[in-house]
Amino acid sequence: MSAALPEQPAVLSLGPPRLLAGLDRAARLDRSAHLSVHGSLPQHTEAQLTALAEAVALRGRGGAGFPFAQKLRAVGRTAQRRGTRPSVVVNGCEGDPACRKDTVLLARAPHLVLDGALLAAAALGAGSVVVGVTRAAAEASVREALAERGLTDRHGRPARGRSVRARVVRLPERLVSGESSALLRAADGGLPLPPGRHGRASQEGLGGAPTLLSNAETYAQLALAARLGAEGHAAVGTAGEPGTLLLTVSGAVPEPQVVEVPCGVPLASVLRACGAAPAPQAVLTGGYHGAWLDAATAAGAPVSYEGLAARGGALGAGAVLPLPPGTCPLGETVRVAHWLAAESAGQCGPCRLGLPTLAGALADVAAGGGRSALETVREAAGAVRGRGACGHPDGAARFVLSALSAFTDDLAAHVLGGGCGRPTAGVLPLPPPGGTDAATGAPRRVERLAVDWTLCKGHGLCADLLPQLVRTGPDGYPALADAGVPDHLRGRAQRAVRRCPALALRLDKER
Repeated sequence: MSAALPEQPAVLSLGPPRLLAGLDRAARLDRSAHLSVHGSLPQHTEAQLTALAEAVALRGRGGAGFPFAQKLRAVGRTAQRRGTRPSVVVNGCEGDPACRKDTVLLARAPHLVLDGALLAAAALGAGSVVVGVTRAAAEASVREALAERGLTDRHGRPARGRSVRARVVRLPERLVSGESSALLRAADGGLPLPPGRHGRASQEGLGGAPTLLSNAETYAQLALAARLGAEGHAAVGTAGEPGTLLLTVSGAVPEPQVVEVPCGVPLASVLRACGAAPAPQAVLTGGYHGAWLDAATAAGAPVSYEGLAARGGALGAGAVLPLPPGTCPLGETVRVAHWLAAESAGQCGPCRLGLPTLAGALADVAAGGGRSALETVREAAGAVRGRGACGHPDGAARFVLSALSAFTDDLAAHVLGGGCGRPTAGVLPLPPPGGTDAATGAPRRVERLAVDWTLCKGHGLCADLLPQLVRTGPDGYPALADAGVPDHLRGRAQRAVRRCPALALRLDKER
């Protein structure tokens, strides 16, 4: 199994750095170093800031790519109509194990992110700024940056003559923590899980107030655009997507890196600069809610929202993972599919039950389950899409279905023959299954479910209690996911072990 990505990978810029400027000389830019690199920040009215965001075609860099100007306009209108002060929220919760770009920004260039958030807060007359994080380095850095600016949760410098409060919220390192409604719920003191109903933050967000919510890179891009102006911002990139963007490149590369690239640069150039082998099997774009591109398609794809989408890929959260030729691509996809199933918030039936079914069916295909298993994969993917409280089931289904399109030869070998003959090397990064020790930060020893088949009677209770890791096989007996027990499921796993009527289920610790 591959190790998790480092919390702060190395950084690289293709062309003059913007977001990463100054990081070649300092591990972290404090307030003084930040100003020496980027200069002072000009203030904007709400109308000016909205016009700027529209002129530079700024889109959210957290996955959905929603136009930022539309968010600004919606929050401003709602606040004015209701006569209330809005809030600004920075989403720095990277739950995808293949993403580190926002963590690098918050840990090493926090003032650039805060510049954008406070610029928006001043323009909107917001009363509070909240930064959501999942990792220790990002939390410590942002707290230090707020202190350097004299900002706290009790008082702050004026925004349009009125004070603004600022605070940091730490969420668990889980995929659902990065979902916007989960962050808002946690910031209001609730569980860090998506609520059962869909809503718009611009209408009813933090504390019920209209809220401008976007991810860390988006606010950093806004701060750059305010300094450069629309024309200067468009000096690199494409006409439709000016400027630069950040990618986290891992997988079949010598070391993971966070890379700043001009929009529209060839994906092949990015991989070459990161030292990837010249002929990958395929490239995963957008992270684990993204999509696979086969080698030929990836070779001609530009790195942009429209360029990747036109070829069946996704920019998503900016993760790029080339896959080397020596590993089984279906096996790699199965590993991640099992992880995605275990990452379910457990609140929605189609997600809680459907994602384990999807992962299990794909595992059956890889094991030679034939056409019926392949059909089950497609049926399970269709059953979960559009039926969750958040985008997790949709993203998981997209990821799995894209593998069926990208790995057609390998798929045929598994469905019609005895498999592809390659081992699963575990190239795609996943977090330690047992979580990390709170005191030392070291990975805990991995726990896995195991069955004593001489005792098991096929009651099925374990599959009911722990569908994320156990499903009922075609023979009525439990089929276990080839994955360790993640930290947030340990309690459920222990309950399933205790309640097994035949005492056949156990938890084993790997050495």
